[in-house]
Amino acid sequence: MSTPFLAEKQVAVAAVRRACFLTSQVFNKLVKNETLTKDDKSPVTVGDYSAQALISGMLHRAFPEDPIVGEEDAADLRVESGADLRSRIIELVNEAAQQELQLGDNADAAEILDAIDRGNHTGGRKGRMWTIDPIDGTKGFLRGEQYAVCLSLIIDAQVQVGVIGCPNLLVDPAEPDLGRGCIFVAVRGHGAEQLTLSGSNPIPLAIPSPTPETLNFLESVEAAHSSHSFNDRVSEILGITRAPTRMDSQAKYCCLARGEGGVYLRMPTGVGYQEKIWDHAPGSLLIEEAGGLVTDSRGLRLDFGLGRSLGENFGVIAAHKDVHPRVLSAVQKAGSEMKAKA
Repeated sequence: MSTPFLAEKQVAVAAVRRACFLTSQVFNKLVKNETLTKDDKSPVTVGDYSAQALISGMLHRAFPEDPIVGEEDAADLRVESGADLRSRIIELVNEAAQQELQLGDNADAAEILDAIDRGNHTGGRKGRMWTIDPIDGTKGFLRGEQYAVCLSLIIDAQVQVGVIGCPNLLVDPAEPDLGRGCIFVAVRGHGAEQLTLSGSNPIPLAIPSPTPETLNFLESVEAAHSSHSFNDRVSEILGITRAPTRMDSQAKYCCLARGEGGVYLRMPTGVGYQEKIWDHAPGSLLIEEAGGLVTDSRGLRLDFGLGRSLGENFGVIAAHKDVHPRVLSAVQKAGSEMKAKA
C-alpha cells in the first residue's frame, strides 16, 4: 500500500532540516555579538526571515500551486533601512540551501523577499495550504535552549502532515551522550516518528498512558504566554505532585509524544487572545498520531479552517487519550472557580 503524502513528507523533512541548520548557524554566528531584543532587528529576526525564506522557497519549487501561511512578511526588508538585514538574510539562505542538498544557483534578493512574502495567505476552510513557524520559541532560541522549526500541510482545514525540528532537544533524555537535535514527523493515519537531524534512524512514537506518579504538566517558560497559576490549580485538582516541565515552543508537543510529561496545558492569560494556526498545527497532529487527544478547554477540537488564527478555540489541552477527559474536567472546574472569584 502506498504511503499518502510521501512527496510532501520528504520535502517537509528536507526543508525543516535545512532550516534547523540555518537557525543553528544564526545562533552560533550572531547571538553572542548582538543586542538580544526582537525589536532592533536582532539575530532572532534574522533567523525568522531566513528560515521562512528557505522553507518557502523549497515548498514553492516542489508544490508551486500551494499557498503558504507564514509568520513573517518582507515589508521591512524592501526599504532602504533594511539593506543590512536583507544582505545578511540572503547570505544565510543561500548557505543553508547549498548545504548537502546542492539546490543549485544562489537566489537573489528579489527571489528571497518574494519567498518570504509568499507566506501571506489568509488561510481558510477549503484547499491545500502550508503553515510555517520559522522559529517558534524566540526567547528559548536566544537563551540557547528549546525552540522549534515548525511546518505543516493542511487540506480542507485538517492537518495532514506535520514536521517539527528541535535542534537543541536531547535525542534521548535517558542517554544524554547521544547528543541533541531531533525531527518529529506525523502523517495522518500513518503514525508519528522521531528522526535524527540528518533525517535518519526513525523511531515510532506512542504516548504511554501516564500513572499518577509520572504525570506532570509541560508548560511555557514565560508566564505571559500561559497562566502558571491556573495550571497549578489544575494540578491540585488532579492530585499531581511532580513539578511542571517548562520549555519554549512546540518542543513541548514533541516531548509529550515520546512520553515525557503527561499533559501539555496552555491557557491564555488574557481575554481576546487568539492562538495562531502555525503554533499548533504540526504539534496537534503529532500528538494525535502518537495516541493522544488535543482540544481546547471546552473539549472542542482545534479548528484550522478559520483563517490565520484558531479563532474561538480557548486554550489548548493535549494528553494521552485515556487521561484527557480527567484533565479537561479539572480545567473546567478550575475555570469555574476562577469565574466565581471574579
